[in-house]
Amino acid sequence: MSDVVIFGIGDFGRIAHRYLDIDSPHDVVAFTAHGDYVDRAELNGIPVVPFEELESRYPPNKAEILVAAGFSKVNQVRSKIFAECKGRGYRCITYMSSRAMILEDVPIGENTFIFEANVVQPGVTVGDNVVLWSGNHIGHDSIIEDHCFIASHVVVSGNCRIGHHCFVGVNATFRDGVTVAPRCVIGAGALIMKDTEEGEVYSTRGTKPHELKSWELKGF
Repeated sequence: MSDVVIFGIGDFGRIAHRYLDIDSPHDVVAFTAHGDYVDRAELNGIPVVPFEELESRYPPNKAEILVAAGFSKVNQVRSKIFAECKGRGYRCITYMSSRAMILEDVPIGENTFIFEANVVQPGVTVGDNVVLWSGNHIGHDSIIEDHCFIASHVVVSGNCRIGHHCFVGVNATFRDGVTVAPRCVIGAGALIMKDTEEGEVYSTRGTKPHELKSWELKGF
């Protein structure tokens, strides 16, 4: 059992607390955020401590940290917080759901959060500060570089590489052997069939409503 402070008081931080509480050996003792963003004294019944005061109350030799921030500015916000915590001497924990399918010899980086129902096949490498939300397939021998955020039900085929600071939306699919350059945004439902260039954005247009209303449909 180790004491952990969660950096983040939004939805991700609140949800991460629940997962750590029921499915990890860690004891979450506090939340933290930069002082300008602290708008409450506690969250989930646990104190919220301004980051500027954290070392005096929960020093690095007494507590570890989980940075539970989202994908703002293509993951730059989360990566800067991660670097700041490391610079202050904190070790960042990694969480892998007991309901994820991950072989024991798959290297997983620091401050990586892997939700339930992820399938991570042999030969995969997952870097530091990565979020794999629920239900993704990461195919054999693929590499997820540092500071990526992969939303739910993404299919990464075998021998792919997802570059650092990429965001991948729900239901995106990557053909086998594809290399996604750093800082790309792959929108929900996108199909990536070839290598990308740095910073590219891929999106699919949302389904337009039919001209008929539901009650006007025949035989439905």
